Amino acid sequence: MTDLTEGSALVLGIVEGLTEFVPVSSTGHLILTSYLLGLKGEAVETFEIFIQLGAILAVLCLYFGRFAGLLNVSRGQWSELRFASRPSVASFEGLHGLARLAAAALPIFVLGALFGSTIKEFLFNSQTVAVALIVGGIAMWWVEGRSQPATVGRIEDLSLRTAFMVGVCQCFALWPGMSRSASTIVGGMLVGIERRVAAEFSFLVAVPVMCVATMVDLLKNLHVLGAEHVQTFAIGFGVSFVVALFAVKGFIALLGSMSLRPFAVYRVIVGIVVLVAF
Repeated sequence: MTDLTEGSALVLGIVEGLTEFVPVSSTGHLILTSYLLGLKGEAVETFEIFIQLGAILAVLCLYFGRFAGLLNVSRGQWSELRFASRPSVASFEGLHGLARLAAAALPIFVLGALFGSTIKEFLFNSQTVAVALIVGGIAMWWVEGRSQPATVGRIEDLSLRTAFMVGVCQCFALWPGMSRSASTIVGGMLVGIERRVAAEFSFLVAVPVMCVATMVDLLKNLHVLGAEHVQTFAIGFGVSFVVALFAVKGFIALLGSMSLRPFAVYRVIVGIVVLVAF
């Protein structure tokens, strides 16, 4: 077993920052990278969870205005919430935004609580990650080939029902290698959300989902951490934050001029290589 060093922390931080919000699966890439580096053990698994907080912070910084708007809660908003195909009010501030984030996060919270331990025991390996990369890549290629036009062109126009349906699709991300961002973006496109809007909503939903999942896992594994891990964890967190800042901005810019198909091809190629090589 190789110990977690400053160098390996740097590499894993870069991988996390590059892949967390791009539809290629950060968990899958971290598992594969750790395997190649010879990293094993509870401390390594906890590190891979912890550095996700750096990527979360990047989204909070980039979408600070959106998250600040969620705090603008008024009493009258309760009567405006509707679980319908179209929102009663076109807004993503206050309860309108919080309710949609909650609707999208609820399904994966429930399934994660019920099956999270079983998934970690049986699906966290290179072979299952490879299969998930291929399956997700095929799904991305297929959804880009559909002729159905988008009906939701702004986050403000998301209904509670649509947000919930995206959340159901997000549950596929419990399979390591499938990708949380890929599941939510593809799911969003399937229910009529424009590609770029689906990506931005995916970033916003990631914050509550990843915060809760990360904090739960960290609390479970605090016993494996010591003073010797502070430096490597700080490096991973900082690198993940900086790289994610550029990755998110670059990904959104790319979606303005290209489809998801290049990412789909990449996923399938990586998945096949892993199946053959490992």
